[in-house]
Amino acid sequence: MTAIAVTIAGSDSGGGAGIQADLKTFSALGVYGASVIAALTAQNTKGVTGIHDVPPDFVTAQIDAVFSDLKVGAVKLGMLSNAAVIGAVADGLARYKQSSMVLDPVMVATSGDRLLKPDAIDVLRKRLIPAALVVTPNLPEAAALLDTGIAADEPAMRAQGERLLALGAKAVLIKGGHAEGAESVDLLIEPNGVTRLTSPRFNTANTHGTGCTLSSAIAAGLAKGMTLADAARAAKIYVASAIAASDRLAIGAGHGPVHHFYRWW
Repeated sequence: MTAIAVTIAGSDSGGGAGIQADLKTFSALGVYGASVIAALTAQNTKGVTGIHDVPPDFVTAQIDAVFSDLKVGAVKLGMLSNAAVIGAVADGLARYKQSSMVLDPVMVATSGDRLLKPDAIDVLRKRLIPAALVVTPNLPEAAALLDTGIAADEPAMRAQGERLLALGAKAVLIKGGHAEGAESVDLLIEPNGVTRLTSPRFNTANTHGTGCTLSSAIAAGLAKGMTLADAARAAKIYVASAIAASDRLAIGAGHGPVHHFYRWW
């Protein structure tokens, strides 16, 4: 049986994040990738210059086309920029009884550009967080979802993760990439305990697409039948390696992408 994962997210015209990063990650990890494009961005390594939302009915049409034909093992949810699209995605995934969903609540690009309309945050909380197997916010995203300050240490990260569990999430992976220190620490918080995931912190500006890559790597692991904890561990190792190799690439004048295919070139 071929492992299949689907990304429902935005397109990054610069190729470093979004749909493009997700499909590269699926391929690098031996999973067949399909996609539902929820938004188009005019974007490069320096920033986002435009966003075009895909109409909700066409998002629905893509979901129906993919899920009616392919045996999908896991779903990664990324940039869903407005409330109507979030509703269409939630309805479609419920219709096809999807349960292995990795929700990356993309709100702001690496460049600082906002990717989620403020009035859509509450819809994301109510419709998708309770449906997801795991939610993967970075520190600013976790704070925005909870309408609170950014966690300053691991106990605060754990406390915010537990608050997200209380919103209905089955598990939460809070990413510590925005924190300080020699290590990048992520916490996988589940009702029965916490798993601490670490990697070295690399001195590079080429971090565009790290969040997309991590969440899609987790989805790839789930599609291959891994447990959530094992998929998260493997994803952390993959992303750290892709960041470590990112300076082999010379892409653009801003925040370059991670090297998804570091094993081959």
